[in-house]
Amino acid sequence: MNAVKNFENFFEGIMFWSRWVQAPLYGGLVVGSALYLTKFFQELFHVFEKTLELHEIEMMLKILSLIDISMVMNLLVMVTIGGYSIFVSKIDVDMHEDKPLWLEGLDAGQLKIKLATSLASISGVQLLKTFIDYREAQEKNDTEAIVMEIVIHMVFIISALLLSQTEKITHSYHGGEEDHEDESEGDGGEKSV
Repeated sequence: MNAVKNFENFFEGIMFWSRWVQAPLYGGLVVGSALYLTKFFQELFHVFEKTLELHEIEMMLKILSLIDISMVMNLLVMVTIGGYSIFVSKIDVDMHEDKPLWLEGLDAGQLKIKLATSLASISGVQLLKTFIDYREAQEKNDTEAIVMEIVIHMVFIISALLLSQTEKITHSYHGGEEDHEDESEGDGGEKSV
């Protein structure tokens, strides 16, 4: 019986250690972030070079491209830091003055919601770029592509709403008893007054 328990402890130790297999993935995302940073500065340099040549709408589209890159970077940071701290190892930054607010009480469900809303925001920027450049799309007779972008954007928004609703239901289900006890204590206090 003791040998079986020892084997079980050994196996569970291996299973628990296996979470470190994900660590290189998050390291790779950090490298990807650095590469994407070079793309941002490359685009910024092109905008700087052509500032005097660009019309207002063209300039707006270039700036929206820079915003798009920064939003994808935000998504990368959330996946990297959030995923690592949830699935691999807690990042000890509780006392650090620069700790991001979104890390407070982050769990897998909240990370999914943050990622879904980030994707909806990125898709919204893409849609805005398409609407600004609508005349060009009309000339190309490419209204089907615009409709598809709207559909994709709506899918992202609905997904984010459904994820947040599911998370709310899950948390209210797990915390429902505690909330009910708090309410009954509050009611009891009011009755005694």
